[in-house]
Amino acid sequence: MNILISSAGRRVSLVRAFKKELNKCFADSKVLTVDYKPELSPACRDSDGYFQVPRVTDPLYVSKIIEICTANNIKIVIPTIDIELIMLAENIATLKEKGIIPIISSIDVISMCRDKRKTHEYFDSIGFPRAMDIDPENPHFPIFVKPFDGSSSIGVNTIENKSQLSDSLINNRQMMFLEYLSPKLYVEFTIDLYFDKNHYLKCAVPRERIEIRTGEVSKGVTRKTDLYKLVCSKFSYCPGFIGCITLQVFKNRLSDEIFGIEINPRFGGGYPLSYLAKANFPEMIIKEYLFNEEIPFFDNWVENLLMLRFDDEILVYDYKGDK
Repeated sequence: MNILISSAGRRVSLVRAFKKELNKCFADSKVLTVDYKPELSPACRDSDGYFQVPRVTDPLYVSKIIEICTANNIKIVIPTIDIELIMLAENIATLKEKGIIPIISSIDVISMCRDKRKTHEYFDSIGFPRAMDIDPENPHFPIFVKPFDGSSSIGVNTIENKSQLSDSLINNRQMMFLEYLSPKLYVEFTIDLYFDKNHYLKCAVPRERIEIRTGEVSKGVTRKTDLYKLVCSKFSYCPGFIGCITLQVFKNRLSDEIFGIEINPRFGGGYPLSYLAKANFPEMIIKEYLFNEEIPFFDNWVENLLMLRFDDEILVYDYKGDK
């Protein structure tokens, strides 16, 4: 009953969380990892074993994942990056035929999350407030600009005045033009959501993002505000949503005004804070998919828990270089 975490990279905390929870149930089970360069991945080095795989965009990627899973009694796959989600979703029938369960949402949900324009449409469909679109032909400044299919804040920009709004930018169909939400007026939150296999919300933990480094939270704190009540109400049942979903919103510092920004259908880089606050998604996954247990709604997580991240080291002795 082993578990695989794919594209493990630097997600040491996530690997350790799954190792801890899996070993409570199966002392001899392992949390294994894969990466394009596993020898240089801290999470791979900290896992119970690792394997090299092609790049996620390689046509052979999924077949290699299947090969590794079948050879190593892996029952569950936990993807961690956006670009592998569609590939796994497209091959979910084949994976399940082999007894492998990727913890992913439906392909429609993944596609909606990847296209931020569709995400906005989804927010509208459930009555969840979102950032307002700006017409670049008739703008008011400042404007927040981002690609509709971007991630990790790549391509994001703030346009302060008309001189910065070039014709090439206006005509770039990849770009979305949105109301700018100043960090002086708004606080950014990521909410870790867990949905069971029947698409019901079982846990929600809002994390205030105090400081971000390279697109990932480095300082954060759990908060149970009115935002929590709104999210639990609007996202109580979401067809196609499965496993860990991260919802990003901005909240006005002086009022209850909230704007949805995006949805990511996977574990976020800041999830370890929710785990340490007792929102135990790895345990939920193990109970639901390995023991076929029903997951009760859980809201007894620790409020106002502050996480301050720092760099640590994993040392590998006698390293000869890439093979």
